[in-house]
Formats: sequence, structure tokens, C-alpha cells
Amino acid sequence: MTWSSVLLVEARELSHCIVGKRKTVEFSKPVYVAERDDFDLLRKKIIDMPYTEWKKMSLSKGTIHYMKQNAKSEKPFTLNAHVRERFGMWGRC
Repeated sequence: MTWSSVLLVEARELSHCIVGKRKTVEFSKPVYVAERDDFDLLRKKIIDMPYTEWKKMSLSKGTIHYMKQNAKSEKPFTLNAHVRERFGMWGRC
């Protein structure tokens, strides 16, 4: 999570206390663990995988297109549950 998201959550918690929805406010640094799917080996596999392999996994052309776009960018990305499941059957990284 980004700090802006953390601040939003804390501000919402404070507003709930002010309007009486909650009795206490706890300001602490939250510990969030985010599971990411975008490690380098997976990016390479997505980019290098031929179209025939994608078809064997029963993925649509649109899904393939956007996954390849996301893999080529430097930004972090996640995979939908059905895509992760199919990658798992394929022998994911």
C-alpha cells in the first residue's frame, strides 16, 4: 500500500470516531503484506510465450494482449485468479 492509502484509511477512522461510529482511534503504522506476481522470471515467460501456448491455456486474445503490455512495462502488476490458476497448471516459474 502507498502512504496515501494509509492516510486515507487513518483519516476515515478518525472521522468515524468524530461522528460517533467508533469509540476509539488507533494511530499506528499498519503492517501490510501484499503478494505480488510480477517477478522477473514470470515477466519473461509472459513476453516470450508463443500464442499457441496461450491458446492451450484457454486465455482470450485480450487477456494475452494486456498481460504482455503489463509485463513489458516497468510497473508492478498482478494476475487475475483464473490466469494464476492456469499458470500453475502450466508449470509456473
